Amino acid sequence: MNNYSVKVVQLNAEADHELLGVRLGRLCISQGVAVNTVAKELNVTKAAVYRWFAGKSDISKHLREKALAYYRSIPPQQPAR
Repeated sequence: MNNYSVKVVQLNAEADHELLGVRLGRLCISQGVAVNTVAKELNVTKAAVYRWFAGKSDISKHLREKALAYYRSIPPQQPAR
């Protein structure tokens, strides 16, 4: 879970999974992708990323395509050996 607090994980689990930001959060949490990494890749603040992950706000229209491309670029979880 790469340094995600229990609160962030819980907020993400309880949020509306129809929102792209929440789905991105779920993937980043499970894959260990840091909020700082997401923020840098999408040129937004860490606070914005935390709001997306918690479902407090969704990704704005002008960022949706870039965020979706980033979401798709995160490799799937490898099975444990």
